[in-house]
Amino acid sequence: MGKLVYSMITSLDGYAEAAEGDLGRGAEDEEVHTFIGDLFRPVRTFLYGRRMYETMVFWETAHAEPEAPPFIVQYARDWQAADKIVYSTTLESVSSARTTIERSFDPDAVRRLKEESEHDLSVDGPNLAAQAIAAGLVDEYHLFVTTSVVGGGKRFFPDGIRLDLDLVDQRSFAGGLIYARYRTR
Repeated sequence: MGKLVYSMITSLDGYAEAAEGDLGRGAEDEEVHTFIGDLFRPVRTFLYGRRMYETMVFWETAHAEPEAPPFIVQYARDWQAADKIVYSTTLESVSSARTTIERSFDPDAVRRLKEESEHDLSVDGPNLAAQAIAAGLVDEYHLFVTTSVVGGGKRFFPDGIRLDLDLVDQRSFAGGLIYARYRTR
């Protein structure tokens, strides 16, 4: 049975999307990016909302960039090898292989995916993750915390949800980014 993992880069004050600007320094650092690639290589299915998919579809062709360093090419190849499910009522078509569109998030269908999978799954994007969290589907939370306080935006954790978690791994990077992995109790 696979685990469902929710992971994003967050600001120091807990925002997965800043109201204005970006979240600060993050995965562009080779050390961090390589760590993220190694961490998520076993994930074989990514669950995306439309906006997150539109951000991540870059990886469908990133390997072909003439100046792409090996760690970028590796991440692109791993992303291309995984299945992607995009939850959207507005997206007409997808531009990546191994990708399907679902019109609504069905917790029971995701539960079945987890039960039938030999590999982990990832839910990406705070809106879609909020639905998975509310349904009790998320097994682990992987936070990559930047050194920036952004003062507003979309929170990593949804309002109105209480979670008691166990810290199972942590790491800090030279650029100041902190990784923390939590498991649900």
